[in-house]
Amino acid sequence: MGRAYQNRKDSMAKTANAKTKVYSKYGKEIYVVAKNGGSDPDGNLALRSLMDRAKKDQVPAHVIKNALDKAAGGGGEDYSPARYEGFGPGSCMVIVDCLTDNNNRTIMEVRNCFTKTHSKIGAQGSAAHMFDHLAVFVFDGDDDEAVLEALMMADVDVTDVEVEDGKISVYAPHTEFYNVKTALQAEYKDIEFDVEDISWVPTTMTTLTGDDVVVFEKFMDMLNDCEDVQEVYHNAEFED
Repeated sequence: MGRAYQNRKDSMAKTANAKTKVYSKYGKEIYVVAKNGGSDPDGNLALRSLMDRAKKDQVPAHVIKNALDKAAGGGGEDYSPARYEGFGPGSCMVIVDCLTDNNNRTIMEVRNCFTKTHSKIGAQGSAAHMFDHLAVFVFDGDDDEAVLEALMMADVDVTDVEVEDGKISVYAPHTEFYNVKTALQAEYKDIEFDVEDISWVPTTMTTLTGDDVVVFEKFMDMLNDCEDVQEVYHNAEFED
């Protein structure tokens, strides 16, 4: 695939107040995953993975604990996932994943982001067909062939393994997330993941130039300011 994973997913940590957004995002997601699958991370692999990611992103322990306590208590909000797709500045493809307790509010806020940046929100599937839904792992290393061999020996279905700037990126079908992680940890005892995620990865990129870059950055900032937006995926790239 040849491109760093970080270019494929918009970062929440752009502004000075972004930490609050990150804490809120993880708190909401931990609550939903724990409520649906149980609040014990030993018996809920999705929760354990999410908690590991939260700790790596320096989410305070009390934020995680509060979300788990709320889920264990059985009360709280009733969040549901919502996905919006469309065409951003410069005709790039965009997927916006949300968790919401008010669908009308969320669609209005997301639609406003598209409208005010001369972008176009589309029907379900209008952008997702240009992305692969993949498990993504990034870690230190320079021998992609050895990693691929280890995964194949463990009978793991792998989409791609690439190396760039001392980092190895592994891409696999999203259903293989835990198989990939288990195989890598078994082969490399001290492995530490920079990224361990399930993501929408674009199959082609759209290069933005000139005013489209400025408008795109405004578009991303507006989406990240929306309370219900959890993740933004896109296929935009910029000229060096």
